[in-house]
Amino acid sequence: FIDEKRDEYSHENNGDVTGFDYHYPLKNKFDSIYNHYKDLKNQHFKQLQNNLKHNLDVRQAIIEELKSLIDNPGESIQDTLKSVNELRERWKNAGPIPRDKYNHVWNNFHFHIERFYDHLHLDREARDLDFKHNLEQKQKIIARVEELVNESDVTKAFRELQSLHKIWKEEIGPVSRENREELWNKFSELTRQLHDKREALVAKAKEKEEENLAKKKEIIAQIEAVSNETITAHSAWQGQIEKIEALRTAFFQTGKVPQEVNEDTWTAFKNAVRNFNAQKNSFYKDIKKDQQDNLNKKLALVEKANALKDNDDFNVTTPIMKQIQEEWKKIGHVPRKYSDSIWKDFKDACNHYFDRLHAKRNEANSEEIEAFEKKKDYLEQLKDFQLTGEHKADLDAIKLHIENWKGFGRVPHARRHIEGKFNKILDALFDKLSLSKKEAEMVKFNNRLEQLADSDDSRKLENEQIFIMRKIDEVQSEIFQLENNIQFISNAKADNPFIKEINKNIDRHKEELKTWKDKLKQIRSLKQQE
Repeated sequence: FIDEKRDEYSHENNGDVTGFDYHYPLKNKFDSIYNHYKDLKNQHFKQLQNNLKHNLDVRQAIIEELKSLIDNPGESIQDTLKSVNELRERWKNAGPIPRDKYNHVWNNFHFHIERFYDHLHLDREARDLDFKHNLEQKQKIIARVEELVNESDVTKAFRELQSLHKIWKEEIGPVSRENREELWNKFSELTRQLHDKREALVAKAKEKEEENLAKKKEIIAQIEAVSNETITAHSAWQGQIEKIEALRTAFFQTGKVPQEVNEDTWTAFKNAVRNFNAQKNSFYKDIKKDQQDNLNKKLALVEKANALKDNDDFNVTTPIMKQIQEEWKKIGHVPRKYSDSIWKDFKDACNHYFDRLHAKRNEANSEEIEAFEKKKDYLEQLKDFQLTGEHKADLDAIKLHIENWKGFGRVPHARRHIEGKFNKILDALFDKLSLSKKEAEMVKFNNRLEQLADSDDSRKLENEQIFIMRKIDEVQSEIFQLENNIQFISNAKADNPFIKEINKNIDRHKEELKTWKDKLKQIRSLKQQE
């Protein structure tokens, strides 16, 4: 995130980032937690080193005690054997020591254990019994290692081998001199065989990692190639975003690379994606700037319309108000959060003026009063109208009612609510017919257009056209937003319920968009006939 902000700053300052300073509270919180983690980590490893040193001191003390038992015998053989076994048990439980000291310390301890047995002059029977027990334990280990050599899971077998080596060295004492070399050689040979299998596995894994490295380098090159393409349209950028998402997915699905180049590979990938994102963000930042410019232009028109809405010189003001409406239609999108409010302000100002104009022109219009009375009576008759169930006949009957209604003429502006009552009855009738939603919508819309066309106020058709164009913009923006949302959902499958719901919503909006475009085409056709 901060890298993107730095790139934006660089873009705005011709590549200079010397003055970049971005305060990101979440980053500060992360730094605090991360520093605390590092402190705990350092304490842990410091304690670990102290423990290793302590364990080394304990083991060296055990060796000294063992040497003392051998060099200064003062107990019975049984007591001495008991003491040696206690030392061996303490040795087993003494814990790990520094890795570079392990072999020397273990060889030293083992040397004195063998020395103890070799210089034992009394109670040979006890010594031989211990040798026999140790021999049996080491033979069991060898038998188990023979099984591990044939184990299919080499990694698992190797881990167990390491554990068996520890038991061999730490927990089992020496065997008789005549068995020592043969037993150790056999154990060592089996260990070598298992090591060879593991090295072969590691070599194969290394080969696979090299293949993965080549694949990831190719993916990075493709990302860089996409970034170098010149894109100037939103739809084209959406295509580029899809390409990058596919390449990112392929990168993450590719396996490990050699450890020594892992960091460099990851950095190259991040830089390639970041470069693409910087160009994408720059493009959309320019779009936002254009929308802000459009907002300023529309705000100026709103201010102008408000200044004229109460003017009584209708002959002078009406052409100006119409010109303002024309200018409004030529201005592009504004930021989404201002779209509804600024349109409402502009529409209210225009409606206020033209309502006053309309009221002035329709004072004492006796013909409109007569038309109102006829329509009122006709509404009463319509209450008794029933559909027959025959689709075509019913549709023709409804259309005839519409023609009759239009034949009565216009009503006074103050009484136009009667049109709403008629339209409400039409809605109920259309709902009962098996018309598609779009068919019914277009029939009602054509009726509305003819009503508007009959009005002597041309701004009604203008306002309707502006309204439809605005709805088209809104639906297109909604489709864009929904499609954009899908791009930010990584690794989601097509049958994901959430993705399916979004796609269903997109299809619904596209159908709605088609209806609005058909309406726009219809109203433009009507205006050309005037």
